Parts: sequence; C-alpha cells; structure tokens
Amino acid sequence: MRHLPFKASLLAVAAFAAIAAQAADLKIGVAEALSGGAAQYGVAIRNGFELAASEINAAGGINGDKIELVVADEQGKKEEAINVFKKLIFQDKVLMTFGPTLSNSAQAADPIAQAAKTVAFGTSNTADGITSIGDYVFRNSVTEADVLPETIKVAVKNAGIKKVAVLYGNDDVFTKSGYDNFKKALEDLKIPVTTTETFAKGDVDFKAQLTKIKASGADAIVLSALLAEGAPIMVQARQLGLNVPVIGGNGMNSVKVFELAKGNSDNLYVGSPWSSSNATPENTKFIKAYTEKYKTAPDQFAAQAYDAMYIAAQALKNVKLSGDLAKDRAALRDALPEAKFTGATGPFQFRRATDKAGKPAGYDAQQTPIVSVTKGSEFVIAK
Repeated sequence: MRHLPFKASLLAVAAFAAIAAQAADLKIGVAEALSGGAAQYGVAIRNGFELAASEINAAGGINGDKIELVVADEQGKKEEAINVFKKLIFQDKVLMTFGPTLSNSAQAADPIAQAAKTVAFGTSNTADGITSIGDYVFRNSVTEADVLPETIKVAVKNAGIKKVAVLYGNDDVFTKSGYDNFKKALEDLKIPVTTTETFAKGDVDFKAQLTKIKASGADAIVLSALLAEGAPIMVQARQLGLNVPVIGGNGMNSVKVFELAKGNSDNLYVGSPWSSSNATPENTKFIKAYTEKYKTAPDQFAAQAYDAMYIAAQALKNVKLSGDLAKDRAALRDALPEAKFTGATGPFQFRRATDKAGKPAGYDAQQTPIVSVTKGSEFVIAK
C-alpha cells in the first residue's frame, strides 16, 4: 500500500476539515406542542417547518450548510416550554429556536432565550407583550391588536351586525389579550356589547353563558378562545338555536374547526395574513407541496411556520458563521430584522416593538390581515 508523504497527509487532512466545516449542519430548535390540546396547532406548525427545511436543503441549503431541525414537544404547558427551551439552548446548543406554540408558554419561556442571548422566533404567538420581553424575541404571527379590528369591521359590513355579545377565556394570556383587543376595537367602532361572559380552560359546558347571550339579543358572538373550547361553544350555540355569526380570534383560525365543530362551523369570521383562498403563486405552491406531503390541507399556523423558516434562512444567508456559538447567535439576531420574504402569507418584514416603558424591544410582523368566513368546510375570503 502506497503512503502519502507527511506533508501531503497534512494537506489532505486540512482539505477534508475545510470541506467538513463548509458542510456543517445549522441546528435550529423547534419547540412546539405535539401532544395535548394545543397539538391541534403544534403538529401543523412542525409540518410547516419540516416542509420548508426540506425544500431549502434540497436546493443546496444556506451557503452550503444544511438545516438540522431539533424538534421537541413542549405539550402546550408553560413549565414544559421552559424545560424544552433550556434543553434546546444549553444542551442541544441550537443556533436559534422557534416556538413555543401558545402565548401563555411564550410568556414563560421566551425570557430564557432572552437571557441566553438566543433568538426565540414565535410563529403562533399573538398576545400583547410577547416581544416586549427583549431584543432576541421575534414573531411573524400578526398580533391580535392588528387583526381583530379589521375582522370586526368586515364581519359587521358583511352580516349587518348592530350589537354583539362577548365570550372569552379568562385564565389564559392569549384569550385575555384577545378580549382586551376585542373590547378596544368594539369601543372604537362604537358597537354596543349586550353582555360579556367568561369561561375557563378545560370547561365543556357553555350553555349557561350561551343562554344569557341568546337572551341579550346580540347579532353576533365575539369569541376569544382556543379551539378546545371554541369549537364546542359553536356546537352548543347552534344547539340552543343561537345561529348568529361568530367573530373569532387567532385561536379559531384552523381547518380543525370543521372537524371539531361537527357541521356547526358556518359563519365564523377570522383574520390572518394567510388564507387558503388566496391564489398567489407562492401560496398555491405551498398548499400543493403541503397537501402532497402530509395528505391534509394546511392551515394558517402551518403557513406561518413555513414562511418563518424561509425568513430565518434569508437572515442566515447574510451571517458569516464563526463556530463561536455566542457570536453566531448574536450575528443572527442582528441580521433578522432586515430579513424580507414573500411567501404563503404574502410580503413580510419586521417592525420594532417597544416594552412597557416605550424602549425598543423585540420584533413584530408587519403584514396586512385577510378576513375569511367559514362556509361548509372552507375558509372563504370575506370582502
């Protein structure tokens, strides 16, 4: 067997090391609710990330590097989200992390990422105050404050609504934030509220609240709820003969509502930058790819995750990775605010958020919402 001279051997080793360095994996954390009630959102979100990552990798990766998703189940629980963030950031040493699924969990876990100077990128968190946690907190999910006023305006115009009843979950950051934003929007639009009713997470019987709403003579129900409670509320409302439109927040904007509301999901108005009826080339391509891969239709949450992966990829293209994790995390944080992308949810860019003191903090989405209404088993754009 012929042996290479010592100098040639060193050169060969150096060349191999250079190739290996060029073909490194970009470890990106994905903390989503893959079990429990919030899995109705989390599984679609994970699918969106995986689809985008597979497309990016198939096209050559990012500057020659391939994306490696490190996926963890945070179960839709605050305590588990904290544990998962700690594991991804400190043990798995990911470059950044996406998630968690619910705003409640983000309020608990995002401070971990902020303290560790690691980007936490939410794709489904719409409650107020998430990005005020700090300058490492990003989201491409448009806030309830931006979406709900437009949803109400379109519903009022389309359904001739004069007065509404409000029903919301009073023990969850997301649903309480939704209520606050609904309340403000109704006041600004001078729409009378006939009654305001509440429920708690895990409740299954809503007939008492719905009976009061029916007696109040409301033309519509303004509902801030997650699907686990929101779908049964729609079923029980129809059972009581309360067939008025429902104006929902982000938590109701999922194709799962058709399955869970069992034929009682008509006339639900929701707003989002994404609609399955929006026939742009980017959205058409996404819907086709997602449906072929997962044998089911995508929802808003899958679309936002898909676009978020591409937004992060745009930023990473402009980051020269050094191998020093702390420096690379900071470099990604610095590059992300300038990232722009037109995807399934339309044209996207970030806008700077502020904290409670009015100081610059994290980054929110700057996008225009589309309002849709359910008909049969479809979300149709309401004009």
